[in-house]
Amino acid sequence: MPITKQCQLLGLSRSSVYYRPVPVSEEELALMRRLDELHLGYPFFGARKLTAMLNREGIAVGRKRVRRLMQRMGIFALYRRPRTTVPMAGHRVFPYLLSGVEIVRPNQVWEADITYLPMRRGFLYLMAIVDVFSRRVMAWRLSNTLTVDFCVAALEEALGRHGTPEIFNTDEARQFTSHAFIEVLEQAKVRISMDGRGRWVDNVFIERLGRSVKYEEVYLHAWETGAEAKAALGRYFAFYKGTRPLCKRWPTVRLMSCTSAQPQRWPEVRP
Repeated sequence: MPITKQCQLLGLSRSSVYYRPVPVSEEELALMRRLDELHLGYPFFGARKLTAMLNREGIAVGRKRVRRLMQRMGIFALYRRPRTTVPMAGHRVFPYLLSGVEIVRPNQVWEADITYLPMRRGFLYLMAIVDVFSRRVMAWRLSNTLTVDFCVAALEEALGRHGTPEIFNTDEARQFTSHAFIEVLEQAKVRISMDGRGRWVDNVFIERLGRSVKYEEVYLHAWETGAEAKAALGRYFAFYKGTRPLCKRWPTVRLMSCTSAQPQRWPEVRP
């Protein structure tokens, strides 16, 4: 059957059938890696200040390109702001349930997040679930796209292997507010908690895990393939939950209120 006829039957334009994706250039991958490193060091910098930092290092880049790459990587400046982010149409958003809660036992509160991981050629996204009390990584998955399926797979594995938590906390990313993700939690009768955009302190332990993974594994190696990245992360998480010591073991963890304006002391977390 001619391609023209196939496109007519499927309702596709011929230009989309003949299009061949252009791979990301080495220059752009190096720029994205440096942006990720700067964002970890200065999470409160936006596109303008990051552009200035790159220009100071001799990298000629404009603010619009930096902003586009930040959107592609899923990173943004962290600061307190009015609630102006509107979730995807039809997605439910749940209130934050951890204000002032003392976490005193495993499986009381789990947290989840997605972080960007650079490779030698390309990049991946890591979704991880952490038990807040023990800092144990309950499950994780890698993907080269920000779809919902790899998040649901990690959640189902965590519930199947480690039981059901009382509260599951995430940010308001579209993957975590999707119908498929929420349905798994509701069927397991888990209370769902969500913190506002830019409120990294409400999800601090999973954010800290992402930083540790990058500095202690990702930035020390240049992965070639997704299979190599998966094997390396498997070894790292085995080290993380078995050999790597905590700086200090706290009997309880108290999380900060979203609306509190008073400074509060935070428990130490893994460096």
